[in-house]
Amino acid sequence: MSSPTEKQPEGVDLSGEAGWEAFDAPSLVGESLRFVSGDPEGDRFRVRYYRDEYKHLHARLWFGPETGGPPGHVHGGAVAAVMDEALGLAAWAAGYPIVVGNLNVNFRNMLPLEKVVTLESEVISVEGRKIMVHGRLFQGETLYAEGKCLCITIKPKEL
Repeated sequence: MSSPTEKQPEGVDLSGEAGWEAFDAPSLVGESLRFVSGDPEGDRFRVRYYRDEYKHLHARLWFGPETGGPPGHVHGGAVAAVMDEALGLAAWAAGYPIVVGNLNVNFRNMLPLEKVVTLESEVISVEGRKIMVHGRLFQGETLYAEGKCLCITIKPKEL
């Protein structure tokens, strides 16, 4: 995961939109981000997180050649891993320490490798310990995947 002050990986622009502020995800959840966004210069995933004026979490992502599935496209498991990290992180960023209880991903279009895309997420509802987060992975008008994540808050003694 790149910090806001690090140089962007060569050839991959993960800049945010106007009005987004860089979000330092590792300072919030620590080493748990290693699997997806832990290597800002690798050939698997490259991710930078942002928050907008409504405090919704956004990510700019690059899926490298090591995320390959169908020829020339990203493996569905790589998309699901990103959804797991980003939607869970959205709950943490909203103030809910959680674990993911259920994640459903609907694949809408095949995602070409080495493409920068956006993931936007939003906490939709809070009912007791259940936090529902929705997200979508897209570029421009093309929707690649949508996710719904049921998160369960961690009790203080479990932290």
